Amino acid sequence: MQTGLQTFVARLAGFTALGDAAALAARLFAAYLFVLEGWGKIGSYADVQSYMAQFGVEPWLLPPVIALEFGGGLALAVGFAARPSALALGIFSLLAALIFHRGADYSEILEFRKDFAIAGGLFALAALGAGGWSLDALVARWLRPTPGPGPADAVLR
Repeated sequence: MQTGLQTFVARLAGFTALGDAAALAARLFAAYLFVLEGWGKIGSYADVQSYMAQFGVEPWLLPPVIALEFGGGLALAVGFAARPSALALGIFSLLAALIFHRGADYSEILEFRKDFAIAGGLFALAALGAGGWSLDALVARWLRPTPGPGPADAVLR
């Protein structure tokens, strides 16, 4: 039979797993978008450069954009450097909205709002971290020092 404290701890563990699962899902959904967009820009490089030029964006910025979308998306997917990746992709999403989606027709307004919503989710990931099911968490566990003998151990000898 479990005590009240054991039941409470078991419930907290369930919430942690739920939070880790939610963080993983959030990372994978965002990564899906950015990895595909980055890959697509590689395949239609000249067309994307022309599109960027229509908005006054220099073509030399396309390689860093591809690296951010593709590389940042992959980093989010595996949860490696997830906070800085999410922050960078969130800022990128805001800039994309402000530069490319300021039109008056409904589709541009919708794209603008979607970019803002994506940025909000990425900022939440940046603030809360990748969760326990990530490379960031795995590295943190590896780097955590193993506890050595403490003051209580001296008393017990």
